[in-house]
Amino acid sequence: MEESPDPPFEEIYKQLFDDIRIGKASKMKYQNLFVVEECELPLIDLELLNGREFEREECKRKIAKASQEWGFFQVVNHGISNDILAKMRMEQIKLFEKPFNEKMNDKNLNFSVGSYRWGTPTATCLQQLSWSEAFHVPLTDITNSSDFSSLSSIMEQFATTLSELAHKLARILSEKMGYRSKYFRETCLPSTCYLRMNRYPACPISPSVFGLVPHTDSDFLTILHQDEIGGLQLVRDGKWISVKPNPEALIINIGDLFQAWSNGVYKSVEHRVVTNKAKERFSTAFFLCPSYDSEIRSCFEPSVYRRFTFREFRQQVQEDVKKFGYKVGLPKFLVSTH
Repeated sequence: MEESPDPPFEEIYKQLFDDIRIGKASKMKYQNLFVVEECELPLIDLELLNGREFEREECKRKIAKASQEWGFFQVVNHGISNDILAKMRMEQIKLFEKPFNEKMNDKNLNFSVGSYRWGTPTATCLQQLSWSEAFHVPLTDITNSSDFSSLSSIMEQFATTLSELAHKLARILSEKMGYRSKYFRETCLPSTCYLRMNRYPACPISPSVFGLVPHTDSDFLTILHQDEIGGLQLVRDGKWISVKPNPEALIINIGDLFQAWSNGVYKSVEHRVVTNKAKERFSTAFFLCPSYDSEIRSCFEPSVYRRFTFREFRQQVQEDVKKFGYKVGLPKFLVSTH
């Protein structure tokens, strides 16, 4: 019998599944899984950045406005060729098709130890479990790789082009705050950024479990390339809404660090992925992150958030997940009003 590529969710999290079968896990918990509406994110054509001055300024204004009002937007004419995107997806699917045990123990990939992740080790109930698997790869694993496979070659092209796009957007967002600074170039280096390949296997108990639990991103910016299956949802005006997939577009979202840096002007918005009973879903994300020792502080005073290092932020997130089962994030770093 051919070995399954799927992680052994039901075996490892048996207790959580038993709870739902015997009715211990309240069905009421899951009603907020259902979507209120589907929406199109603000769509921005980056080709306008090559246009006349008023077109460039209008494009930058739209980027800043979407980052303030939505925390999410999508871009077309982003400079990453369809060829690179298609090859990246093909290599990613090939990688995830490997048997689960092979993915757990693959020495040939040359990724850092712990790059392959699945489920949620700290989950104490089904709502804390992410029905997904991922390779979370530091860019240095890709650029320094002695592996000349088609996977590493396309990952390098993909990461390099997304990194340039992330820096371009960060520069525009800082300019719109009145800052022309090299801060992002100096703090977000190839040695500190990540690429994450995700797979969300078809889930027999959908919608009782998330593909990715509700969270905000602990970075400056995330760029996401998703397939046509859909499943990404975000909070807008206190409701969960579903993002309509657009095959031409990349999705951009603001992370916690940019919210802190912009003094709360740009919004890091809670989002999640819902599972699908019948179909698997793939996505790839690029995370623009600083070094652990970088100080995150507001670009103007009085500051809503106290100064902190990225290391301090990450440690606080890990502590909170252990203690509460979920990330608290920026509220822990508000300046005390006492």
